[in-house]
Amino acid sequence: MANYSHDRIVPFKESQLGKKQQVAEMFDKIAFRYDFLNRFLSGGIDLYWRRRAIREAAAGFPREILDVATGTADMAIMMARRLRAVHVTGVDISTGMLEIGRRKIDRLGLGDRIVLQPGDSESLPFADGSFDAITVAFGVRNFEQLEKGLTEMLRVLKPGGRLVVLEFSHPRTPGIRQIYDLYLRLVAPNLGKMVSSSREAYQYLNDSVKAFPEGAAFIRIMEDSGYARTRFRRLSLGICSLYIGDKPGGAGN
Repeated sequence: MANYSHDRIVPFKESQLGKKQQVAEMFDKIAFRYDFLNRFLSGGIDLYWRRRAIREAAAGFPREILDVATGTADMAIMMARRLRAVHVTGVDISTGMLEIGRRKIDRLGLGDRIVLQPGDSESLPFADGSFDAITVAFGVRNFEQLEKGLTEMLRVLKPGGRLVVLEFSHPRTPGIRQIYDLYLRLVAPNLGKMVSSSREAYQYLNDSVKAFPEGAAFIRIMEDSGYARTRFRRLSLGICSLYIGDKPGGAGN
């Protein structure tokens, strides 16, 4: 499998740990402030992006959905509340994030609809063809081996099942792009340090967004990994992109 420059972007440059272990450590460290920083740094627009992704995931009337890199379960909770017939399984490598997610699920009384468990996107603990749809919101940048994660998600999808990915991207509009780059490079890391005591986490955000193969490049990687009917849409002037791909073999493939 190919290696990509973003695979080598890590939060703690002096650490001897691999990317996967560093990402888990980073999210454990900021878990207690993650939800607040998400809303604050995005101005709440991430909720709109998640709703768009859920609409795509729901197109095939799924019953079993896997949310990879579920974090504190924001996406899983939104799907369970908006799609009444579904059961959602969320996996993440950060136990700290999962613990906060479980508290939120218990508080909302959604324990019968959502199950969270530790899980590695590159070695998912599920049988082939287990899920009707898979979502990943702002998590594919954190994969240590991007293609391995994509092929592993394809494996656990049912034929005809759908993968929906949300990921940060770069605006194309002159002026907007420069403001966005400045925000990621200076504002987000310094705010992250003030609120969560971790500048590294939000410096990593900037570095990993810059290195990620976005747009048509990511679509080609999805196709090389076996996905069909791939497409993407830029949202909010290109700050975020929505990627969609289906597993071959269903009625529409």
